[in-house]
Amino acid sequence: MDALDRAILAVLRVDARIPNVDLAERVGLTPAPCLRRVRRLEDEGVITGYRAEIDPELDGRAFEVLVNVDLVSKHRDVFLAFEEQVSAFEEVVELRRMFGLPDYFMRVACRDLASYETFMTDRLGRATGLAKIDSHLTMKTIKSRG
Repeated sequence: MDALDRAILAVLRVDARIPNVDLAERVGLTPAPCLRRVRRLEDEGVITGYRAEIDPELDGRAFEVLVNVDLVSKHRDVFLAFEEQVSAFEEVVELRRMFGLPDYFMRVACRDLASYETFMTDRLGRATGLAKIDSHLTMKTIKSRG
């Protein structure tokens, strides 16, 4: 990957829907070689996909909670079962297995506090192998993505 590839990626991070002609102009290429580079970056797995940024307020998922989870055991069967169950929950928008403590970090997006409480009680609270759950509410998001 060279400087032109990195320039293409920088532009696509900000606007993945930019027309190829405009992208090429921004990075100093003509359209055909620019498109070849983008396709190569896709084929090589550097660009893994494109997505829409959805306003969480309008989507009914504006209440976001950061959750730390510790399991009762580090046994492989326990953490694999936990991961399978929890990654299937629609409310879980990010799930990471961590080194050290906590065992897991997750981002949960719900409509409001009541729906989060229902999620915790009826779904996450019943997951395999739970030892401890710590919920953290965000006061203000300073920087996100990008």
